[in-house]
Amino acid sequence: MLTVEAFSMYIMLCVLAPLLGAFTLLFLFIFEKRIDLLEKQTREIALERELQTALYNQLNQEIQPHFFFNTLNSILSLARLNRKTELIRSIETLSKLLKFKYQTNNNLITIDEELTYVNYYLEIQKIRFRDRLHYEILTDPNVTQAVVIPFLIQTLVENAFKHSFEKYIGESYLKIVVRKADKEIYMTIWNNSFEGQENVPHEGGLGLENIVKRLELLFPNSHTSVQLINTTDGMTVLVIFPFLIKSEI
Repeated sequence: MLTVEAFSMYIMLCVLAPLLGAFTLLFLFIFEKRIDLLEKQTREIALERELQTALYNQLNQEIQPHFFFNTLNSILSLARLNRKTELIRSIETLSKLLKFKYQTNNNLITIDEELTYVNYYLEIQKIRFRDRLHYEILTDPNVTQAVVIPFLIQTLVENAFKHSFEKYIGESYLKIVVRKADKEIYMTIWNNSFEGQENVPHEGGLGLENIVKRLELLFPNSHTSVQLINTTDGMTVLVIFPFLIKSEI
């Protein structure tokens, strides 16, 4: 025979069991929805990264034909002037450049690799412009292994030739400085201006717009900047982006 206490406990269990079951089902339902939401957010983030990577790669590919076209155009000018010795040297340098390019065909390179491109290009231009062209490259010793988007310096150097050196007769000066300040890289590419010259790169052109977009894609949560500084003695392009070693990305 049940005691009053046992009977009361039995009634309590009969009342609480459905409630506990209902709360358990509700908890499982909420937990399952939460898991589904997290999985959806993870998929969306992965998709967004894939889209950003695809866009970044596309922008990298866009800039390369312009670089090679400008280089070939420089070599063609030597052929037209019948400067055979310089033409042969330029073709040899272009061959080295192409070999280096396809040995390091990455979407992210070091500053040291980028400057290798630039030096090959400047060698060709030095052959073409002879004693008219003067250039200097200065780098902090601790920045050479930092990452940079491909053809960043190269594009700005090409702008100096396209918008300045090729249009005006006179001494052509180019100075590239790469330094580290705190946790950022500061790049300055300066070229001299000539009297009466509108020495301003085409702001809406592919080169600068491409650089801005690629920097934003590569460093989405960091400060990046591309500034045009026009002074009495020339044009400076200042580029700022985070200092990161390749192994940290």
